[in-house]
Amino acid sequence: MPAQRSPQSQAPAPGTALPPGTQTLTDRVSEQLRQMVTAGEFGPGQRLSEQALSEQLGISRNTLREVFRVLTKDGLLRHEPNRGVFVSVPSIAAIIDIYRVRRLIECQALAQAYPRHPAKKHMRQAVEQALQARERSDWVGVGTANMAFHMGIVELADSERLNTLFAQVLAELRLAFGLLRDAEFLHAPYVDMNREILELAEAGEFAKASARLNDYLVHSERIVLAVYARKLEEGGGQR
Repeated sequence: MPAQRSPQSQAPAPGTALPPGTQTLTDRVSEQLRQMVTAGEFGPGQRLSEQALSEQLGISRNTLREVFRVLTKDGLLRHEPNRGVFVSVPSIAAIIDIYRVRRLIECQALAQAYPRHPAKKHMRQAVEQALQARERSDWVGVGTANMAFHMGIVELADSERLNTLFAQVLAELRLAFGLLRDAEFLHAPYVDMNREILELAEAGEFAKASARLNDYLVHSERIVLAVYARKLEEGGGQR
């Protein structure tokens, strides 16, 4: 990931690997469902109704089944014979791996960012959205804004492949967050942390911003793993 390079053309929407005209219907609906997971519209372990979703999305049940196969392969869904399709519950190993990938991608993208990269505007917008959602005590909205903030960090790397990969990581991360019953406890501390990282980036202090982000991610991982361990003890988790 080269440092201090000029940005390429504006990055596509999270998870978009191909121009819209070259995507199949299955590709488009898979991305739509992935974004719905990232926005917190589905919770870990939730059973998905084939009929209701096909009607909501305006697609055939055959197309939806193909979408289910794609997202099952991605690890976001799981199929249980004679029971149906369920949203996945991330394992401890998956959570550890998600955070490992986050530190590798996000911290490098931030440390080596082009100072005038337009993705900083996306980060600023996400911080402002989080602040507004916090004022309304909309903690799900705060979580969604947090996802957008971290997607903005990855966009600093100017890599469509990383954008696509990270969109998948964010969807899995939202499922991990869904294990916590108290969304305020989870998301409230990171509103101001995101603002601090943004201010460092806007000041051109990318190395400091990256180091701060690394500490932040370590802290977040410990909280999520601790909550997951408690759920396993209660019999509510998936080994």
